Parts: sequence; C-alpha cells; structure tokens
Amino acid sequence: DAPCQLKLESSEGLLRGAFRESIYVGARKEAMPPTRIGIDELTVSGWRERGFHSVLQAHDDQSEPLIAGMISLTKQYPFPPNSKIPDSIKLGINRKNQCVSSEKFSDYARDYPRSGMPFAVTGLSDQEYALLAGWVKQGAVVTDEPVILTKGEKASIQQWETFFNRADARGKLVMRWLYEHLFMATLHFPDLDGELRFFELIRSSTPPGRNIIPISTVFPNDDPEQSFFYRIRPISGSILHKRRIPYPLNQAKQRRINELFFAQEWPMGDLPGYSYAERVNPFATFAAIPAYARYRFMLDNAEYYVRNVIHGPVCRGQIATDVLRDRFWVLFQNPGSDSFITNNAYQHQAIPLLEMPGQNDDLLAMGEEWLRYLGHHNDYLAQRRSQYVMQFPGGASLDHVWDGGGRNSDALLTIARHYDSASVARGLIGEIPQTLWLMDYPLLERTYYILVVNYNVFGNVAHQLLTRLYFDLIRNSSEHNFLRLMPEGQRSVILHDWYQHSGKLKYGIFYEKIDDVSPSAESFTSENPKQELALRILQRFESVNAMANDPVNRCQMEKCARPDQPLWVQKADQALSAIAARPAAELAGINRLPEVTFVRVRYGQDNRTVYTLLRDRAHSNVAFILGEELRFQPEKDRLTVYPGIIGSYPNFIFDVPDSDIEQFASLLGIAEKEEHFEHIVNRWGVRRTHPQFWE
Repeated sequence: DAPCQLKLESSEGLLRGAFRESIYVGARKEAMPPTRIGIDELTVSGWRERGFHSVLQAHDDQSEPLIAGMISLTKQYPFPPNSKIPDSIKLGINRKNQCVSSEKFSDYARDYPRSGMPFAVTGLSDQEYALLAGWVKQGAVVTDEPVILTKGEKASIQQWETFFNRADARGKLVMRWLYEHLFMATLHFPDLDGELRFFELIRSSTPPGRNIIPISTVFPNDDPEQSFFYRIRPISGSILHKRRIPYPLNQAKQRRINELFFAQEWPMGDLPGYSYAERVNPFATFAAIPAYARYRFMLDNAEYYVRNVIHGPVCRGQIATDVLRDRFWVLFQNPGSDSFITNNAYQHQAIPLLEMPGQNDDLLAMGEEWLRYLGHHNDYLAQRRSQYVMQFPGGASLDHVWDGGGRNSDALLTIARHYDSASVARGLIGEIPQTLWLMDYPLLERTYYILVVNYNVFGNVAHQLLTRLYFDLIRNSSEHNFLRLMPEGQRSVILHDWYQHSGKLKYGIFYEKIDDVSPSAESFTSENPKQELALRILQRFESVNAMANDPVNRCQMEKCARPDQPLWVQKADQALSAIAARPAAELAGINRLPEVTFVRVRYGQDNRTVYTLLRDRAHSNVAFILGEELRFQPEKDRLTVYPGIIGSYPNFIFDVPDSDIEQFASLLGIAEKEEHFEHIVNRWGVRRTHPQFWE
C-alpha cells in the first residue's frame, strides 16, 4: 500500500517508479489490472507502458528527477525538532496522495512545501542528503546485482522443487493444495547455517534448472492455462514487517508432509480443474485428500495461517477490520472432536454448503450472490448443530479443544486489532477478553480461503463487500462454537453482551440463533461462567501458552512483575501494571492514547527493554462494517501492556529512563486533559520529527 505504488524496499520498485492509481479503492466499479512486482511485469519498459513514471530520471532538461526534488523539499522546509505535525498535513492511510511526475513537480512544491521526502518525519542528515542527492545527480544508476545462492541453498531449492513437482496424481493434488497454502509465505531453510535468506513459491512456465518465468494470474487457484512448475525464487530487497510471513522448509517439514499425506493410501479420482465451482469450494476440490491430513497440517503452523490473514493485503483499513474486536483469544478444535474430520457421511453432506463468495464480482448479481451464500452458510450451521447434538449428547468440553500435543504454542493465539490494521501473536495475552473464538477445520480453512486465496486486493466493490460480509459470518460462527462450552440457558445472556444494541438486529436476519438448549459437558460453580472457563483454559493449557505468565495484565499477587527478569525490568513491569487492564472510567489517560504505543525503557547506557501499549477500544458490537463511531464505548476502553513489540504501524513512541517509569505511568493514567498529555509527550515523547527518530 505504498503511496502512488512507489515501493522503495527493492531496486525493482525504485526503478518501476510511481503510478497515479491507488490499489486500495473500495468503491471501484471494475477490478483494476494487478501491478505486482516480479509477477505482472518483469521489465521497466513494461511498467512504463502501463503508466508508471520514473522517479529517478527527469522528464526533460528543464526539470529534475522527482526523488531529487522531494528530498530537497524536506531539506528546505524542515520541521522544528520534536514538534507536532501541523494539522494541515494529513496523515493516515486515507490521505489523498498527489502522485505527480517530475514534469509537474514545481506546482506540487508550491502547493505542498512541507510534503517532501521522507514525508512528515525528521529529514535526512546533511551527510545522508549529500550522498543521495549526489547519486541522483550522477544518473541514479542501479546496478543489477543477482542473488548469489550458497551451495546449501541451491541444494535445498533443488530438493524442494523436486518434491513439489511430483508427477503422480496424488502428488499433484497435494502439491496444488500446498501451493495454495504457501504462496504468500516468506520461506526459509532453517537447516542451513549462515545468513537468513527468504524465498517465495511461485508457478513458472519453466522447469527447475531454467530461469523462472512466473505465470501471472489474479488468484493462486486460477487456471494457469499452460503447463507449469512450482519454483522457489529468492525474495529481493527488504521485507516489511507487515509483509513478513515466515514459514520453514526443512527436513522435518518434508517428513511431516509425507507422514500426513502419503503414508497411507487414499482413493483418488480424476484431478480437479480450475472452474469457478472448483475455486469457490476448496472442500469439494480437495475432497480426495483426507480432511484430517489437511487440518493437522494447518494446525502445525496455525499462527502462520492466521498471520496470512492479518499480514496479508486484506487486513488494511477501518472497514476491513471493523468486524473484529480489539483483542480476543483464538482456540482450535481438536481434530478428533471435529465431526467434519471424523464422520464421512456428515462431511459429504456439508461440503456443498461450504462454497464461498467473492470470485464473481458482477455488481448487478451481488445481492443475489450474497443471499445464495448466506442461505448455504445458515443451512450448514443448522446441519452442524444437529450433528454435534447427536454425536456429543453430553455437550462440548475442553477435551474438544486442541492442546497442541502438549508442546505446540500455535494452539493458543491472541489477535489484536489496531483500528485499521491488526496483529497476531502466540499465547493468550492480556486479561480475559470479552470474546473468544473456537475454530474447527471448516472455520479455519474458510477464513484462509475467503481472506487470502480468494481475495483480490485489486478487486471491485462487489468483491470487497462480499468478502467482508462473509467473514463477518465466520467470526460469528467462531464465537458460537466457543459458546457451546458455556452452560445452557446462559449462552444468550453472554451473546447479548457481545451483540448489544444494533448488533441484536442481525439475529434472525443474517446470524443463526444460538443453541441455548443443548448441554455443556463443562461444570460451573460461579455466576460468571465465561470467566470461570477462561481461568480453567489458562490453567489446563499452560504448557502450550506462550504467555502463560502475564503478571502485568493478569496480576494475582502484590508484585505484578515477571520474576525471571532483572530488577530494573521488574520495576518497569510493576509500574506499567498499574495502568493495565483497568477501564478508562478509572484511568482517563487511556483515552488520550492511540491504538499502538511503543515504550522504550532505558537502564544505564546499554540496557533497554520495549513494551507495547495496546488500546483495546470497547464496542457495543462489531456486527457491521460501517458506523463504528456509533458503537464506541470509550469509558470501557482498556490498555493491554505487552512486553515486546506488537504491531506493524506504531502510532507513537515514548523513551523513558527506568528512574522515571513510575512517574510516567502515574501521569499517563491521570492525563484527563490535553495539556496533561502534552506534558508527558514533551518530556518523554519521541515524535516523528525527533532528531533521533530513526535511531
């Protein structure tokens, strides 16, 4: 989502230049042609033909290269050190960008003198500016430096490409499924020593051993319309945090694939094609592959599959994240308790109802399309409810929750929303959240397909809307699945707390009614069963909980600090715990904070630790993709204090000496007025214009 599609993390992006059209235009009537570097065009001349203009070369002798003018503009009009950005300069992802060429730069400089590069942050040092300006003046030559693979990397690539390009029918089907689950990954070879390098898996028209020629299709499950080979290609340039979705390819992974997919024979018919019907329903397309194998493979790296959603192109913008709570826990259903896995007759009945919308982006057919998929979804939920009542007459229990085999921390995840982006992390982070999800195989696979495989960031408004509406149903279903663990007669009460006010309107129209009659196999003794069960979950799954000990947010003792940390860190833990997990009605300063705040605590010259303050905004419900401001409950907002970094887009940074941390936390909690918060910022804040911002 680089402004004007000017992607500066790689030489290919720099040479390609900028473009007038934004990728993220939700109201677009027609899908735009994809503009993915290294896939949709492979040459600079090809990008020029598609309308991209150079930022390194001047339009004519009367103008200068665009990048030279932009860095010069910031040098001419610097911001005062650590000053607040003027209100006239709009920030955020919804700002209107001026995608000028060098030809029109003089007009731009006159109209926007404070909007040079780097934008709205402290500028380049004199040395940095001289180096960059001198390079541009000398012709801005970008040398073509091919990636030199090590002997080990070459051997690993050869081994994996041979593995992915199996010739037998079973192998072809499994590898197609694997490709659709790995095409977004930043692959690496952990068995190798040396510098860590990342790769990507693509479809190429050329076989292993020859130069890769990628096959450009909008979706990874589109018809390639020619013979193809799975190839592994190095990722050039820098990988942004938002785009980093690591996945290991090692000997253990290959053994696991063989164990799950090839150790036992399973019946195999004709290979599926790439028709519309086969793209919208992966459960039908890959029905021959045992569902147990597919689900277990995804569970092995559950965090990776959720990260594909969170770090992928779909999770960007307020409308995209509106149907998510600001923080919630995610659990997964045990494969042995998933009826879709264990009951073939039920599975065959369910498969036709699991197709998903989005690939048909006809605006005129959007309403009819939505009603069709909504009907199928609700029919599936009714069928599922009947199946589970019959298969588990005693109700759901924690035995039905996947325990990660006692060692896999991907079993328990926390998702945090940051208004227009989100994050995922292993472990149950923070205090017990308002909502929890329990995902079975159909829920996890549908989430992945609707938001990753079948999502087109270049798509039109019909595609975008159908995608987000269907995911709203998946969220609701994941919540319902968790509520099966709650005692009968109380699920509706809990659900009403999750869907207050306007949220109730969607029941009976879009959402299926909750089953509040079937029993739960869990026993309860308190008047707060959700709290009681959550505490039981923390205790029972402690061995796979990456955040089993969270004394800052879940303080149970007088000392709210991690006992395994140095004393100065324990002091910081204790201080920040005073503002964690408390409502804004008690701590007015919470409502002064943005979504993601980094706090660096310094001890002496060389020691430091970092915390992330996550503002958990409370909502009456998250059942709609518009009108969020009407559903805010600011008096219930809380802070989650995470020891480390969460979030790709920090909104603010504080730099606090350990001797000040108690005072910092105390003042932050009571910062009721703007001037109180400004005092904290002026003393410890690191604004975008701070001279040491890049340090």
